[in-house]
Amino acid sequence: MTISVVVADDQALVRAGFCGIITATPGLDVVGEAGTGAEAVAVARRAGPDVVLMDVRMPVMDGIEATRQITGPGGAAGSRVLILTTFDLDEYVYAALRAGASGFLLKSTSPADLVAAVRVVAAGDALLAPSVTRRLVAEFVRRPVTAPAGTGLPGTGPPAVLAAITARERDVLALIATGLSNTEIADRLAISPATAKTHVGHLLTKLDARDRVHLVILAYQAGLGPAG
Repeated sequence: MTISVVVADDQALVRAGFCGIITATPGLDVVGEAGTGAEAVAVARRAGPDVVLMDVRMPVMDGIEATRQITGPGGAAGSRVLILTTFDLDEYVYAALRAGASGFLLKSTSPADLVAAVRVVAAGDALLAPSVTRRLVAEFVRRPVTAPAGTGLPGTGPPAVLAAITARERDVLALIATGLSNTEIADRLAISPATAKTHVGHLLTKLDARDRVHLVILAYQAGLGPAG
């Protein structure tokens, strides 16, 4: 199946570069472009893309509010947002995760990693730039646990998280927090990849998490994240 993508960035040359990478990749297709957050919302609602590549700082409406409107009620049903930012600790990225983004990448990422990220997000998973994942989540969980209404981010506190899951699911959640894939989790726990995927699905349902990013955040909030 072809993965449809909308590219939103206020710099025309940057936008053209991302569009070129997407268009040149078999199985990916650009179905719209936007130079402002407001345009991104309008295009996403009209085109219903699988993934929106969203810049953070844009005129008229920033990428955070655009993300909230796309992923929230009345937005583009089924569309997922992948934030692209120049700064690995951009303050706006934290707010973007709260707004329902499925992750973020630095604009300095390689074309191959960008394509891989689009495919990961389109498949329903989530992704954070590997170089800043720990710093991002560590900073995020120091902020209030309760998420703003309508953001899609679970507001469940640590006690509720641990009480809602089984011991095995807790093990899986702790490994998710280290950045392991389902296959790696299966190897670590000596279970099948299918069983690992089932556990992840149960965690998403029980914790009312939007995606893997939110599971990582919940793991840190519950004290299951890696030490240090």
